[in-house]
Formats: sequence, structure tokens, C-alpha cells
Amino acid sequence: MNKKIVVIGSSNVDLIMKMDHLPEKGETVTNADFFQVYGGKGANQAVAAARAGGNVAFVSSVGEDAYTPQMLKNYKNDSIDTRFVFEEAGIASGHALIMIGDQGDNYLSVAPGANYKLTPERVDQALPVFEEAGIIVMQYEIPEETIKHVIDLANTRNIPVLMNFAPARQFDFSYIPKIDILVLNEVEAGFLAEMKVKNEQDAEQAAIKLIEQGVEKVIITLGAQGAFVRSKNEKIAVPAFKVNAVDTTAAGDTFCGAYAVANAEGMISRVALQFASAAAALSVTKMGAQPSAPTRTEIEDFLKQSL
Repeated sequence: MNKKIVVIGSSNVDLIMKMDHLPEKGETVTNADFFQVYGGKGANQAVAAARAGGNVAFVSSVGEDAYTPQMLKNYKNDSIDTRFVFEEAGIASGHALIMIGDQGDNYLSVAPGANYKLTPERVDQALPVFEEAGIIVMQYEIPEETIKHVIDLANTRNIPVLMNFAPARQFDFSYIPKIDILVLNEVEAGFLAEMKVKNEQDAEQAAIKLIEQGVEKVIITLGAQGAFVRSKNEKIAVPAFKVNAVDTTAAGDTFCGAYAVANAEGMISRVALQFASAAAALSVTKMGAQPSAPTRTEIEDFLKQSL
């Protein structure tokens, strides 16, 4: 694959507590296991895409702290192009505090730190990588003005944009039609389509509404109910793979990274969805965000056993 998957987004340090149940308000759970791993939706998607076989470049901002050298080393170990991972002085990297219960459900809080230093000016410094891009992948843990700037740059260069609108928050909706592929869960679909999404039928109506606004393709992930892709001409749904969930953190990120690879390789819609769904299923069987992203071999072996 010559064209790069250019992931533009966040890098975080994840501080994780695994416990037998999530605390109620005012409750202290004292028997947790502690882990420190690396995350951030952008970094998770970049790592997932690289391990799934993609030629990946990552554009991000990290802080001036003890975690940065290891973070960069990890990206390079996954053969990610880190030329435009900017090291910001006088600020910490993004941090996430994550509590995980016995069923794999989680509470999550994020301090953006250096992620909000990924400005349009920083993106302009990374323009050389746009010339190598086959697709651009983004999420919403970086400033809105940066996302809009990237979309404009991509549109003028005819580079498709895959946007994972996560976490769902206020956005200039006039930019939605400029996005080629939207990857959403039910909450994000409802937020963007400005409607309540309670089931798969609602999710499909939300997808149709977004397509009518100009989005070429909408993918909605439904957790244990699987995922579907909707465009003007097709709707294809695939069921979820049954696995024993240990930690659902970054399952959506793994899906996005693997789907970007499938798209870049020209897989047909059903095969691309199955490939991404298999990667996401494998990711929930392990602890941590980036440590749980499966390799290409693991994904292909799992598909052979499961289909």
C-alpha cells in the first residue's frame, strides 16, 4: 500500500483502575488493579491501522513529560511515521482516567493537555504528509478549528476524510457534508442527526438524514448488535462477533483504524465491515487501549475461524 493512512488526532496517557464493580456516587472501591498504558483516540486509531496492515502517518501533539519518549518509541515500534508528532513545551500530554467494571463497562474522564495544542498552524507544518495521503482519519479530541482546517485541506486535494465523531459535542454542522465517511455509535448518530436514537431502526434513519445532507457513507456501530454501513445506494449490516469482553475501551477506535485499512485496500463494503468488526471484537478481549489492538495475522485468523 503506497498511499498513507494519515491519522490526525489525540495522544493520551491512560491511567486505568480495573475493579469488580463500578462505584456508585460517594462510594470508594478499594480492591482495584492499576495499569498505565497509552491511549487517545487518535493514537489508538493510528496503532490499530498500523497493526491491521496500514501504511500510517500520525499527526499529533504530545507534552513535555516523562511519558513522551516511551509514547514516541511505541509508535515507531508499530512502524508509524512520527515526523509530525509535535512535542509541546511547558504542558503535559493528554491524560485519561479510566475505571473498568467486571463486565468491561467503563467510566472515563480526559484532560486534553497538549492535544489542544494541535492547532491549524501545526497542521500546516505537516502538509508534506498530505501529499502522501490516501485517506485522512480524525476524531474529536482536538480543537474544532483544527478539524475544519483539515477537512478544507483534504477537500481541496480530493483526499477522502473518515471522521469518527467521538466524543459527540458541539460542532459546525455546515462541515458535515464535507466528510466522506462518518463512523458513529448510536449516541453520536443521534447527536449529529438531531434526533433520538434508541434502536437500529432509529440509527438507520439518522444515517439516512446525514446522507441527505451530503455525507457519502455513514457507518454506525451498535456494540453487541453489530454494525452497518449506509450510503445512497446500499445498506449492509454485519452481526457482532461473540467474544468474552474484558475491556471495551478503544473498541470503536480499533474499528475505525481497521476500517481505514480495509477502505484503503479497496475491500468491498461487507468485507470491510467484517474486517473492522473482527478487529474490534478482538480488542475487547484484552486490557488497555493500544495494547489490545490486534495484528493483521490475528484478525485474519479470527475471521477464518468465525465466518
